[in-house]
Amino acid sequence: MTTKTRERNTVPFPTFDMVKEWKRWSRFMNIMTEMESDPKVGHTPRQAVWKKNKSTLWYYPAVEKKYDVPLFFVYSLFNKPFILDLNPGSSIIEGLTKLGYDVYLLDWGTPGYEDKEISLDDYILDYLQKGVRRALRHSGAEEISVIGYCLGGTIASIYAAIAEEPIKNLIVATVPIDFSVQSAPDKWVEGMRKGDYNIDRLIEVYGNMPPAFVNAMFRSISAPVYFTPYVQLLTKAHDERFVERWRRLDKWTKEHVPFTGEAFKQLANDLGRDNKLVKGELTIRGKKVDLANIKADLLVVTSKYDHLIPEEQSLPMMELVSSEDKTYKLVEAGHVSLALSGKFPVLLDEWLTERSNLIAKSK
Repeated sequence: MTTKTRERNTVPFPTFDMVKEWKRWSRFMNIMTEMESDPKVGHTPRQAVWKKNKSTLWYYPAVEKKYDVPLFFVYSLFNKPFILDLNPGSSIIEGLTKLGYDVYLLDWGTPGYEDKEISLDDYILDYLQKGVRRALRHSGAEEISVIGYCLGGTIASIYAAIAEEPIKNLIVATVPIDFSVQSAPDKWVEGMRKGDYNIDRLIEVYGNMPPAFVNAMFRSISAPVYFTPYVQLLTKAHDERFVERWRRLDKWTKEHVPFTGEAFKQLANDLGRDNKLVKGELTIRGKKVDLANIKADLLVVTSKYDHLIPEEQSLPMMELVSSEDKTYKLVEAGHVSLALSGKFPVLLDEWLTERSNLIAKSK
């Protein structure tokens, strides 16, 4: 009599790599206890061409210049702008210089207590407008493309609506325009709009909005997603390339800068609470900010998985401007990953190529 023995499905026990595990855990612990030196950021060659107070205008020359119209980046007032030049090989600025564009970046710097009276009016007219004029003079260009990322896009849009300078192209990415749409907790928004939360009193106490408060605000909005990067680090701490990229991004997320008190009050009250930009009620030193004054070629970019700036907050820009040439792009990315994937320079180049005056090659 023949008997059959049923084969049992067994799960093989994974091979334990002591060296790999030791390296993974020791590296993770060193990073978490800040035993390692800061990672290097800002890899693309640059030179300072203008300074004002704490701010610097940086110039990144094209590797091989192909276009007459330079690019001028405006970044948020909440963070340091090195997110735009974070990782070699996927940096926005590096990518654009390799594609033939001269690039300028206005670095707002780190305000001190003595800067608490600097307002949005000051930033737009005394820093941004003068920075654009300096870039035009330095480049010898007749026109310029202005690119605003996140809150930098809001500031760039306000500027473009009152600008006297020749802005050929305006690009805004992950930009808050309609502040009636919010990603913050409902109770926060309700309290601010009803006046239960008085931002002016907070600023009177601190002078500027402290970086720790800003950090806590963004962590609250992004939780529990915020903890995901640490799980990724623990999983891949043995991978040198991953760890270096992770540490650069971690450095950026932790280095919020003080937000000058007067400018923050305007952001919270005039934009966040009263939504004056969309309503056409905002003024900058007596000049009415009407987005309909914008006639430059326009590109609006939003991220599908952006939990900070919803698509609905950016879309009104398409209807409010008077530009005849308007393009809208929804990208498969998040608020930050849009700047990290290396795809953003390619997207910009595809749109800018026909709008940046290609330099004819001499025979």
